Amino acid sequence: MKKSNRFIVAQVGKTVGLDGQLKLHLKTDFPQQFKKGAIFESNRGSLEIVSFNKNRSLVKFKGYDTPEDAKSLTNALLFSDEEKTRKECPLEENQHYWFDIIGKIVKEGDETLGTVKEIQRMHDIDYLLIKTDEKLVDEGLPKSFLIPYIPRYILSVESDAILTKDTMDILEAS
Repeated sequence: MKKSNRFIVAQVGKTVGLDGQLKLHLKTDFPQQFKKGAIFESNRGSLEIVSFNKNRSLVKFKGYDTPEDAKSLTNALLFSDEEKTRKECPLEENQHYWFDIIGKIVKEGDETLGTVKEIQRMHDIDYLLIKTDEKLVDEGLPKSFLIPYIPRYILSVESDAILTKDTMDILEAS
């Protein structure tokens, strides 16, 4: 797996119970990828899932059968990559992978507002962190701002840009 294109999909938490189960904190919208036999690269080496309880967010990894063994995985990060995600996590219509959104230009009408630098999830809403276009920064506007990823502001995601409405107001108020 190439390091340059990998991203975090989960973080391992504390041990639960007596057979090596661990709490799994998902950083993805695709829990279906955490199935028996799935192998994830981590900052602790490759880990194979023996079982995953989606309702309780509990995971058990091959070779970690006691709380003492499993404890060594606490705070481990699990990674995926674009190829694996596209293969195992199909999208529905009008859905997009975060890695396809990051780097896109954000426009309102004919005006380029900036570029998506990252996506932040707060509660149940995703926010696009926009690095403001240099021309607008030179006019005295902030260097960055957040746009809620909701239909009120996002008109469409095109191959070359994200088309928005009323986002210039957000930028000016930032």
